[in-house]
Amino acid sequence: MPSILVLCTGNAARSVMAGAALGERRPDLDIETAGTLTVDGMPISWRTRAALDDVGLPWPHHASRQAERAHVEEADLVIALAPEHVQWVRREHPGVAHRTATLIRLVETLAPPPAPLAQRLGALALADVELEPWEEVVDPGGGEVEQFVECARQIVALIDRLAERL
Repeated sequence: MPSILVLCTGNAARSVMAGAALGERRPDLDIETAGTLTVDGMPISWRTRAALDDVGLPWPHHASRQAERAHVEEADLVIALAPEHVQWVRREHPGVAHRTATLIRLVETLAPPPAPLAQRLGALALADVELEPWEEVVDPGGGEVEQFVECARQIVALIDRLAERL
């Protein structure tokens, strides 16, 4: 079963939403979420719950956690929600940079099967690609519930497009 790690900063909103959406669309994948700068053990906020409700996704059993070496290095694909998360992987876990990309870049560039995922990721030269501002799913943290809902809608639309390519 291919393993996917979804990264955001605090592992409280974006990665939780993306992980929930991907898990619903692709139950055949092993999906984990983590953050690059977390307060470990925090549950999802009421705003994240409201956003998940809006897009029809169940609330995951979740406690925020920092991405550890094993999480990152064992993943077949690391999906980042912003360029800064890709930069973190490149800095902290350079051996995984070739299979780490933003969600938006993957939606725009990942070829569909039947070639193996590793081969399709390799063709993207992800370790060397220049990261662009357009790749960011904006963090709703600190915003009102409307920003969380907007973020969830964007993530679900992106995951719907990516799920068929994995």
